Amino acid sequence: MAPADYKVKFKELKSRVGIDDVAYSLGYRLDRKAGVGRYIELVLGEGRDKRDTIIVSNRRDKASQTFFRRDGSKGDVVSFIRENLSSFNVIGLTEWQKIAKVMAQFANMPEPDYDRDRDYVRSASAPQVFDPSRYRVKELDAANIPRLFAQRGLSADTVKALAPFISLVSDRRNENFNGYNIGFPYTEAGSDKTVGYEIRGVSGYKSKAAGTNSSTAAWVADLSHGNNGLVRHVFFCESAFDAMAFFQLNRPRLGEDIALVSLGGTFSDRQVLGVMERFPNARAYDCFDNDLAGRINGLRLMALVEEIPLKITKTPEGLMVEAKGKSFPVSPDRSAYTQFEPHISVRYRMGQWQPPKDFKDWNDCLLGKRSSIKILPTKHDRDDNLAEQRASGLKI
Repeated sequence: MAPADYKVKFKELKSRVGIDDVAYSLGYRLDRKAGVGRYIELVLGEGRDKRDTIIVSNRRDKASQTFFRRDGSKGDVVSFIRENLSSFNVIGLTEWQKIAKVMAQFANMPEPDYDRDRDYVRSASAPQVFDPSRYRVKELDAANIPRLFAQRGLSADTVKALAPFISLVSDRRNENFNGYNIGFPYTEAGSDKTVGYEIRGVSGYKSKAAGTNSSTAAWVADLSHGNNGLVRHVFFCESAFDAMAFFQLNRPRLGEDIALVSLGGTFSDRQVLGVMERFPNARAYDCFDNDLAGRINGLRLMALVEEIPLKITKTPEGLMVEAKGKSFPVSPDRSAYTQFEPHISVRYRMGQWQPPKDFKDWNDCLLGKRSSIKILPTKHDRDDNLAEQRASGLKI
């Protein structure tokens, strides 16, 4: 396949996949009261649970579709898929490959041939450069905590404890919203320089600052007072709010030799490896969500930390894992760790501390928001989790 063929094929993918197609699959609904013309309004959730609203242009021409929000954020189908990449069960070496796989699935077309046109993939997926001058930044005032934290169940004590790792940010280029959102600064190993933000705002608004480095940087709250060598436990979560909820729910048992990490949903290998380079004496913990994407994230984390090459394939029943010449199924209803360990030896560097089985994530657990389908832990799961925490030296 020639490079030109690959380019045409990717453009053809974009011409066949609309933002509305992706949004409907994620549970968005058409708000007919807003009108149905050149623009349509798609809403995720209802009433008090309304989590997002996007306005889509050119509804009849998928190749030309773009979206925007009233807060000023906007993009095309690629950026919309990127925002929601953790909702799709795809696996790839890079974020770009995962996005292309999602588009191929919607278009019912073959995936692009990455190996035979690497130069094009690299140029097409070249990230924006984060421009710190674009954002006004303020320190979080512990005496004037944004209400959004309380709405997520987070206490003033929790916010104050983590305030050094949280900022308030405002996008100078956003003409529709000149207020401040909550920003969780991303940093790289060996540097305190901010290279992006995980951003959260009212009405379920979430995004990342333009050009945020999600390849080698992450939100890291080092509670060892900067002595990285003292950190013994690193807790990986899918979002900063999940990490804060985990901290609040388990704080009496954690001590101060810990670091909380948000990878912002899907993650790259270098994000995880960079975090572990900061804390060479620490053990990594899978605190990801209780869903299929969370199980995949947990397996990937384990593979990176334990240096075990593995292949993960989605099946109608869940996942099929291939590692060290062995192949075995992994059910999303049970801990991936307990299903993996009987087949492949896992050393001391990996542990898990996932949300209780009837909650999707740690923030839902804090809010008491149970999943629609309750997954009960088996006796094996309970025994293994108890043994894990005892072996880690954590207080229980």
